[in-house]
Amino acid sequence: MTTVCDVMDDLRAMAAIKAALAEDVGEGDATTLALVDPAARATGEILAREACRVAGVTVARAVLTCVDPALRVAVIVPDGETVEPGDTILTIEGKATSILTAERTALNFMQRMCGIATLTARFVKAVEAYGTMILDTRKTTPNLRLFEKYAVTCGGGTNHRFGLYDRVLVKDNHRRLWQGGDPDRLDLAVAAAREAFPSLEVEIEVESVAECQSALRGRPEWIMLDNMSCEMMRTCVALCRGVSKTEASGGITLARAQEVAATGVDAISLGCLTHSAPSIDLALEWRAVQ
Repeated sequence: MTTVCDVMDDLRAMAAIKAALAEDVGEGDATTLALVDPAARATGEILAREACRVAGVTVARAVLTCVDPALRVAVIVPDGETVEPGDTILTIEGKATSILTAERTALNFMQRMCGIATLTARFVKAVEAYGTMILDTRKTTPNLRLFEKYAVTCGGGTNHRFGLYDRVLVKDNHRRLWQGGDPDRLDLAVAAAREAFPSLEVEIEVESVAECQSALRGRPEWIMLDNMSCEMMRTCVALCRGVSKTEASGGITLARAQEVAATGVDAISLGCLTHSAPSIDLALEWRAVQ
């Protein structure tokens, strides 16, 4: 599992920010150029209109200073903290035209990231008594994975693999294309994967107790228990103890998370964290204009 310390430490983050600004600004901010005195200065704030877990303040700051390096941005509430409606998250001081041009892109990143962090935090709280990890998946918005997975960590979650390159994960479609997909010899699939990529952890998806037993003979680092009943998960957890870690996956809702965690699985992976999290309502308001 990989955890991002600060998304802006990754060189890809600034490239994505520049692309987002180019998409929005294009040839120039026509409304601002037409109506706002270029000499006007202002102090603004990004504030929360609903309770949330904060994520993306460093991204918003990077957006603002990418538009205008002279803008003074102060982070009031850092990533990973919780705010209530009306709380100020960061403040900006400088040219009003620069703030207006950067506003929407900065808010778009933050609203999306705060939504992911907030939903993740709810799952983390639901299973905290069991010490179960909450994992994300690769079900992310194309070209925004870096930001979305960072937001998961702001909510207390843990990143699963970042892409196809940093872990072997043998799923049902791989199995069907591997030597006929014999469910009784999943250990051979594990062995083949480990031989091809000895430096990577190997995980394999199973759908029954029998498949779990078959995979265990290969001693993979992880076994994914896909769409299983809690009774079946408990049986598999007992079989895997001391051999492989277990990850529950497949349509697990917030209402069901505690029940799944109680089976003893090491982790629960959730595509909904990144593909279904609602954006948080944030706003940029002026404190002073001169």
